Amino acid sequence: MDTTNPSTPAATPSDAHRASTPDRLISRSDIQSEKSLAEFLVQMDSYEPIIPDALTDYYLAQAGFECDDVRIKRVLALATQKFIADVAADAFQYNRIRQQGSKEKKFQQKDRRTVLTIEDLTAALSEYGVNIKKPEYYS
Repeated sequence: MDTTNPSTPAATPSDAHRASTPDRLISRSDIQSEKSLAEFLVQMDSYEPIIPDALTDYYLAQAGFECDDVRIKRVLALATQKFIADVAADAFQYNRIRQQGSKEKKFQQKDRRTVLTIEDLTAALSEYGVNIKKPEYYS
């Protein structure tokens, strides 16, 4: 703080940081995206994803990921939830296409249940780069 002029404000830590770094322009979109990210992380505090935190913790530990922030873990659980939902929706579409191509229309009208088959799941996962094969003893 400048003692010679009492109207001069005291230097803050952010002023010291600005003085030590080169001047850079911060765009409005950067500020808006930081606000959006902050708001999203605040919402993650109260959000409870379908995938339990204990299950997320287990698989993250198996992968070697260490993080104490519950919000980050919940974001990862939310991304996993979306991936599973997308794969299930794609598998359902493959099932519908396969049923439309089948000649057993009478049987289809009586029993309207949809069954997830490994063929539909394999086709849906292949869109995401995940290749699965049946074990040999099921072939």
